[in-house]
Amino acid sequence: MDSVRTPEERFIDLPDYPFDPHYANVGEDLRMHYVDEGPRQGPPVLLLHGQPTWSYLYRHVVPVLTAHGCRVVAPDLIGFGRSDKPTLRSDYSVKSHVRWLQEFIEAVALTQITMVVQDWGGPLGLGVLARTPERFARVVAANTALHTADASLAGALTWACHSAGGTVVIEPALLDYQRMTQELPRFQPSLFVQGATMTTVSDDVLAAYDAPFPDESFCAGPRQLPVLMGLTPASECARTNQRTLAALASFTRPFLTAFSDGDPSTRGWEAVLQRVVPGATGQPHPTMEGAGHFLQEDAGAELGQVIAALVDGTPC
Repeated sequence: MDSVRTPEERFIDLPDYPFDPHYANVGEDLRMHYVDEGPRQGPPVLLLHGQPTWSYLYRHVVPVLTAHGCRVVAPDLIGFGRSDKPTLRSDYSVKSHVRWLQEFIEAVALTQITMVVQDWGGPLGLGVLARTPERFARVVAANTALHTADASLAGALTWACHSAGGTVVIEPALLDYQRMTQELPRFQPSLFVQGATMTTVSDDVLAAYDAPFPDESFCAGPRQLPVLMGLTPASECARTNQRTLAALASFTRPFLTAFSDGDPSTRGWEAVLQRVVPGATGQPHPTMEGAGHFLQEDAGAELGQVIAALVDGTPC
């Protein structure tokens, strides 16, 4: 598997990102980067980003959690951030991402994990939970989706994606997003970050989101992930998500949704997850006000407090 590694100088003096780099090997000798902050013996919190961001997204969440005594681990998915980037789009699949993430969790020896998932962090992180539920103590799901295109989702989601009479009904904005990721002549995560936040993001912060991708040869991962969405029931992603939802139906440990009020792309999934997961019953599911899809950017410190309250309030 051919891969490239973003030069380290691209990550010098990024705003509000003082964290030392750490690395673990996964897959076929791929190096996976992660942030590892706070006391080693503290309750571990695993922060998972999605498309097209990296651990930089959680820079305002990390210090809130370390102040509460948590050990905070925030990896960059393979193909993103400081992690290695296979150069062929065919090297990326939902199955490979789940496997790489599971191998990372095993390599770092995390147990009793509080997992926080957003965007693609949900399908991938919860996909690992479905395989090894014993490693996870709690979950916070924030602005994520487990697309299956199942007929039962009709009317449940703001951005429709469900089977109907032998066809599939899909929100045009979902397809437009997918199309845009493929048609952009230059792939820039900053375009998506600014487009899906409620606040104005500064130029230096936007540049930090673009830092991992100096040219197109580094972009196979973020280009490929959008086309892997489970928009039809037979897709690999939909079938993986079906298995994940089946596993979540037996997950009795605390499961909290923390969706924002400004993200139509995932609205409705919080209710689906609350209905499916037994551990969601009775939890104080907050709505993060004034935040878009990338709520970590709009309300990072507030999200950190929500996570910390769950850890403090639900001892293992």
